[in-house]
This record gives sequence, C-alpha cells and structure tokens, in this order.
Amino acid sequence: MKATQQLKDEHEGIKIILSVMERIADKISKGESPNSEHLDRIIEFLRVFADKCHHGKEEDILFPALQAHGMPKDGGPIGVMLSEHQQGRLYIKALSEAVDDFKNGNKDAVMAIAEYTLNYTILLRNHIEKENNVFFMMADKILNGKEQDMMSEEFERIEVERIGPGKHEEFHGLLKSLNSIYIKNQ
Repeated sequence: MKATQQLKDEHEGIKIILSVMERIADKISKGESPNSEHLDRIIEFLRVFADKCHHGKEEDILFPALQAHGMPKDGGPIGVMLSEHQQGRLYIKALSEAVDDFKNGNKDAVMAIAEYTLNYTILLRNHIEKENNVFFMMADKILNGKEQDMMSEEFERIEVERIGPGKHEEFHGLLKSLNSIYIKNQ
C-alpha cells in the first residue's frame, strides 16, 4: 500500500471523531451537558493518534521526502499543512482547558467546548480535503514506488513508537463506540 493511501485511510478514522465532535457541539447548543469522559477520550485520540502519529508521519517522513525532491517547506503546500497542524494543536489545547474548566464546575465552559470543537472540526475537515485531493496527489507524482514503500515501513515504526502496543486497537474500539453513541443512533 502506498504511504499516501495509508494516510488517507487514517483520515477516515479522524473523520469519525470529527462527526462525533460536531454532534457533541450540536447537543451543547440544545442545552445538553457534554459527557466529559467522552471528551477526554476524544482529546486523547486527537493528541495521540491524529497529532503524534498521523501528523508525525507527515511531518517527520512525508514532508522531508518531498523537500528532498525540491518542494519548499516555507511558502508552499508543506508550509500550509504545517500551519494547519499547528492551528489544530492550539484548538485542542484550548478545548482541553475548557473541558478541565467544565469538570471543575465552570458550567459556562460548555460554550467554549462547543466553539473549540466546531473550530477544530472545520479546520480539520478542510485540511483533510486538501491533503486527500491535492497534496497527496502531488506527493504520488513526486515519490516513486520504492520511496513510498520505505515511507510505509517508517510509518509502521512511528506507530509502534508513538502509540505503543495495543493502543491502535483501543482507538478503533473508541471510534466504534463513539460512532454508535453519537452518530448511528441519531
């Protein structure tokens, strides 16, 4: 499997979480209190899987490979992707702080939870769209099959190092559980 296809496949799991986050924000807008345990698990998924693992594969393996072929880091597509990764990190940090405030009794924090949840989902949906339909297509034209294979091997190493054994399966279980609670039963 191409390394870029592996990244596209990972986007599918991330999009499930984004749908769940949108549903949570919708429930908040209707006056419902969010489930802080679910929010904690979502934040963990986003920090560990989406950021450390998925974005880590892009930032540490894919982007340098493309730079080696002459794609500039600054002022081009790589710079845009990096900027969006950083913006996402800021939203997740703010969301985490709002969830902590909510758990500490600040009922007004729910509006911040809804705001950061929606801001993050909008950012990441647009980001995924750009990567899947433009950036990865560019990468596929630049990188040959051998390079893609080597990157896939490096991706496996990153997954083991950054997620750890059994965590990938745990995240799949989380996706399935949250999808059934927030999406499929609605």
